[in-house]
Amino acid sequence: MKIAITGKGGVGKTTLSAVLSYLYAESGKRVIAVDADPDANLGTALGINRDDIHKIRPIAEMADLIAERTGAKPGSMGGVFKLNPRVDDIPEEFGYRINDITMLIMGKSKEAASGCYCPENVFLRRLLSHLIVNRDEIVIVDMEAGVEHLTRGTSASVDAFIVVVEPGQRSIQTAQTVKRMAEGIGIKKLFFVANKVRGDRDADFIQNAVQGMSYLGSIAFSDCIMEADVQGTSPFRRCTETVKEIKTVMGELERSIGATNAAN
Repeated sequence: MKIAITGKGGVGKTTLSAVLSYLYAESGKRVIAVDADPDANLGTALGINRDDIHKIRPIAEMADLIAERTGAKPGSMGGVFKLNPRVDDIPEEFGYRINDITMLIMGKSKEAASGCYCPENVFLRRLLSHLIVNRDEIVIVDMEAGVEHLTRGTSASVDAFIVVVEPGQRSIQTAQTVKRMAEGIGIKKLFFVANKVRGDRDADFIQNAVQGMSYLGSIAFSDCIMEADVQGTSPFRRCTETVKEIKTVMGELERSIGATNAAN
């Protein structure tokens, strides 16, 4: 199962990514959790303490490694460098391990523009492609509100592209924009989750407003999630009701993927 999770900043995609990572690990699966959002909050949601998080170096900032593997210095635009650098050892060599989960922080180069043809962006896309296409683990990618690291070649191997949506027009607009971007690179398995729902009215509003994606379920607004964020602890360890709701979302996701695979 290869899952990409996105949505407007603050909608709860990182919480969903972290809890799903724990649920799959708890079921005996090997999990790679990828923080592909430049804001990089997945480590905290997984319960990694603050001191250790600061020690985890984002892949995009490993200038010597990128130069060695691509043959070009990060920050250089164009030129000649390897488009297929070696990345298969990255999870084992540079991943942070916590409770049967390996976490990678992709990061974002300070020099490189978004989407630029430069060594660091090529390296990150190659790494994500390897994780999604070639690895046997469950891979869960916490993305920013877009598809920057995904490519048309990678998209066919994404089992689920999930957009997290909260009640509000800006979140709905972001969801529709991301949907168009995902469809533009060939992603067909599009889903959405309603988050921070305060009742049936919010859930109905989101379901009626979001079109062209399959609904996986809703997650209630939770003070516990906010408190976990304040304390820097994992919601999986303390927010029982939210974990139950996400487990239901996970079951619906697996049912939907199974039905799609059977139909094909």
